[in-house]
Amino acid sequence: MSMIIKTVLLLAALAFSSNAMAADQVTLQLKWVTQAQFAGYYVAKDKGFYTEENLDVEIKPGGPDIAPPQVLAGGGADVIVEWMGAALSSREKGLPLVNIAQPFKSSGMMLTCLKESGIQSPADFPGRTLGVWFFGNEYPFLNWMNQMGISTDGGSEGVTVLKQGFNVDPLLQRQADCISTMTYNEYWQVVDAGISPDELITYKYEDQGVALLEDGLYVNENDLDDPAFVDKMVRFVRASMKGWKYAEENPDEAALIVLDNDATGAQTETHQKRMMGEIAKLTAGSNGTLDPNDFQRTVDKLLFGGSDAVISMQPEGAWTHLITDQAL
Repeated sequence: MSMIIKTVLLLAALAFSSNAMAADQVTLQLKWVTQAQFAGYYVAKDKGFYTEENLDVEIKPGGPDIAPPQVLAGGGADVIVEWMGAALSSREKGLPLVNIAQPFKSSGMMLTCLKESGIQSPADFPGRTLGVWFFGNEYPFLNWMNQMGISTDGGSEGVTVLKQGFNVDPLLQRQADCISTMTYNEYWQVVDAGISPDELITYKYEDQGVALLEDGLYVNENDLDDPAFVDKMVRFVRASMKGWKYAEENPDEAALIVLDNDATGAQTETHQKRMMGEIAKLTAGSNGTLDPNDFQRTVDKLLFGGSDAVISMQPEGAWTHLITDQAL
């Protein structure tokens, strides 16, 4: 056999071997910008957990103009991070989102109020102006008001809803008595802006019995008919949860990994370390498997409110253990 033929055969073998071992591509769309809220995914990528599963994962940051369900519907992602209220609302409107894993066990959402407003309990909300996030994040708030029988149309017997941007300016500028915050993010932005915790009163949705599941992993139901996609998601979820548990156990290191992936340079080490400490409290207790009781609790709240309910019927097929049963 000539040297030329041997060389050709060797190159062909190497090419075949390379193709056979090529990593599977996965695109993950986050719900918000690069921050410790998504540390588990960045850790899994940084520590090589995805590579160990033969995956090449692209993590796409979100933002105020990015709706993860629409990115998924348009083919811009294989899997998204979304809150269950928004996901089930999208499903009822025709986008077949399915929860395949639930890294977050608890809710970090709360209303943060100025004590100077005179609010001492939720009973004092009527007649007040409350800052509320929209784009699917308003559902926990609307459910809470429904359960208390408080109108969101303003007036002395209701609350005036201020459509809040993704910042804390309405509270700092005294445009609202209370604003939407997360335990791991906006609350600390208020504190860092010079308002001490002693000047604030907070109401966690968990404590009010109206918390809805946050930050789950969702895919298009139709994709689950493809065994290759299912296999890819099994490996993705397994590596992602490995990343989340590593982040829980090594919060400072996880925060630094997040900072390394922040292309904007907008985040600070102090804020991200603090955020990671709070996030670890929300992922604690979950191995990634959705608890059906948590799902039903969320659904029951979304169904509450008659014509103002977020969804109108019990969702069918909105979650599956197909992935986590194999991954975990």
